[in-house]
Amino acid sequence: MSDPIFHNFSSAPTHVAPFSHAVESDGWIQLTGQMPTYPDDDTKPLADGIKAQTRRVMDNLVIVLDGLGLGLEHVLSCRIYITEFKRDYEAMNKTYKSYFPAGRLPARTCIGVTGLAREALVEIDMVAKR
Repeated sequence: MSDPIFHNFSSAPTHVAPFSHAVESDGWIQLTGQMPTYPDDDTKPLADGIKAQTRRVMDNLVIVLDGLGLGLEHVLSCRIYITEFKRDYEAMNKTYKSYFPAGRLPARTCIGVTGLAREALVEIDMVAKR
């Protein structure tokens, strides 16, 4: 196994905790879970509703992938955490699915949680491969 490479990108959202935006080893890349924060203004209030927050999270993940020279087609799996599972599951799924081409959906786990940083409704992390 090669030494891990710790990636951080100035174009990506400000860290809300101590982590790297992504860590890579042997072409495998773990992207840290992204929050629905704005990359250009971390103090801006989070968007209202699960659809807007899911779009912001996915857009933030695309920024990190872009920094790695990758795209959503390189994503193998995702983990999704949502705070209002019953209320938001279907709307989150519809928004999430719109980012991927038909027939090219990553493997996935979706978990209901009691809370997320910044009082977000959703957080998503990814595993990608070069």
